[in-house]
Amino acid sequence: MLTQIRGIHHVTSLASDAQENNAFFTKVLGLRRVKKTVNFDAPDVYHLYYGDEVGTPGTVMTYFPFPNAARGTRGAGEVDVTRFSIPKGTAEAWADRLASAGVEGIARSQLFGDTALAFSGPDGDGFELVEADDPRTPWTGGGVGSDMAIRGFHSARLRLKKTAATEELLAFMGYEKRATDGALTRFTVAGGNPADAIDLEHAPEAAPARQGAGSVHHIAFAVDDRAAQLEVQKALTEAGHRITPVIDRDYFWAIYFRTPGGVLFEVATNEPGFDSDEDRAHLGQSLRLPTQHEHLRARLEQHLQPIED
Repeated sequence: MLTQIRGIHHVTSLASDAQENNAFFTKVLGLRRVKKTVNFDAPDVYHLYYGDEVGTPGTVMTYFPFPNAARGTRGAGEVDVTRFSIPKGTAEAWADRLASAGVEGIARSQLFGDTALAFSGPDGDGFELVEADDPRTPWTGGGVGSDMAIRGFHSARLRLKKTAATEELLAFMGYEKRATDGALTRFTVAGGNPADAIDLEHAPEAAPARQGAGSVHHIAFAVDDRAAQLEVQKALTEAGHRITPVIDRDYFWAIYFRTPGGVLFEVATNEPGFDSDEDRAHLGQSLRLPTQHEHLRARLEQHLQPIED
């Protein structure tokens, strides 16, 4: 069993419009844009990162906004709900805030005994806010006060036709089964960051998900450093998983593999962080380009959709 996993590092999704995506996360949800860069494999597409003040692992939602991308269809074989942590007693205030912003899909529920608020993102993304005792310091520069601001990720839900193989994988990654609530089974990892829970939904009748705008592309799990990442890579390979080589993503190093249920997992390092090429006071303000794409700057600055803050 692995002991290096520290919880969720980030979640990366697809969007159809950069400006709309930026406005939703910074103005409605009140997160900080901590990086404005481009997709390593498609540099004519932004890669936008939102989180707390410095983009602490466990707080960062990231997006590839492909202009005019067709909306995805939610189903089995994906992360279909990403959850954020909010303070106890603030779900109703958030319901009012979201409703006043025209957010769709707002619904109240109970999740493993906690108050939860479901809502949809601009592209039909599946989100929930979950009330929790969370000690993390929130970003408040987006106009949401510290009394109700998002603390970071709470958990994520994977919707699967069959869960047994993924349960075994999570156990190998250091997660323990904690509780069952209807079709959901919760797994948590000890000794990590507060984004320590993964829920598996058993949905045998669900149609396969079709990826598009609003879909989660991958979910990343955190490890402390490159040495821990190499240990995880070796162990997963020896367990029969097909793991990519280590890839330098400028703000973390990453490895990827596809799970038995079809979900793309990443293991990302907590180092070097989003302030490695910008000072903390100005994170996310200027367009940062990977070294291999710097020669494209003039063209990309003309091509990429302007983002108004």
